[in-house]
Amino acid sequence: MEESRYHRQLLLPEISEEGQRLIRRARVLLVGVGGLGSPIALYLTGLGIGALGLIDDDAISLSNLHRQVLYGTAEVGLPKAQQAVKRLRDLNPEVDIVGYPCRFTKENAAELVGQYDMVVDGCDNFATRYLIDDTCRALGKPYIYGAVRGFEGQASVFHAGTTPRSYRELFPDEAAVLSMPHPGRAIVGMTPAVVGSVMAQQVAELICGFGEPLLGRLWTIDLRTLESHIFDF
Repeated sequence: MEESRYHRQLLLPEISEEGQRLIRRARVLLVGVGGLGSPIALYLTGLGIGALGLIDDDAISLSNLHRQVLYGTAEVGLPKAQQAVKRLRDLNPEVDIVGYPCRFTKENAAELVGQYDMVVDGCDNFATRYLIDDTCRALGKPYIYGAVRGFEGQASVFHAGTTPRSYRELFPDEAAVLSMPHPGRAIVGMTPAVVGSVMAQQVAELICGFGEPLLGRLWTIDLRTLESHIFDF
């Protein structure tokens, strides 16, 4: 079944059978299974990641559904982590999927991150990002970062490569960042779809060792104009 399921990506020389073996052994922790987390989780599960951990303490609401494509109307009010596990196991039962219906906190961060090879950021608040960054730096784990608002998004990769960079280097003034207003609830579903897909691609590149991952670089996009830029930092 595995050869049939992954046949189309096995045809790619960047992946092939060797890359698929690496993917099968990889363990990825996703913090947040909302707007960004939905496409990330779907495509990593489709890719055939060996193990996928999902952290989210929130419940599904009707206003989520235009962008959180993991869920359906009948699931409104149910825990995201629980329902995401069900949906993803149906998509690919070969992936070991574990749901953590809790917040990512200073008390559990090291224990959770320590069980996985890398962390993907599907959250929507600055404090959690600093915590992910600090934990990944301490444990030597790559951190795939992404953020969205309105029609705009960005992504980067921290704590990987020969000269690892960090979220704190990109946003060094933590106090100023934490005092900033929330990016807001105004957003279209296509923004996290595009950015989440780019983040899932970064995971594949790191695992299989191909492409040019966003190491020390920030990728940005504005869907209104399709202008995309990559900045070194």
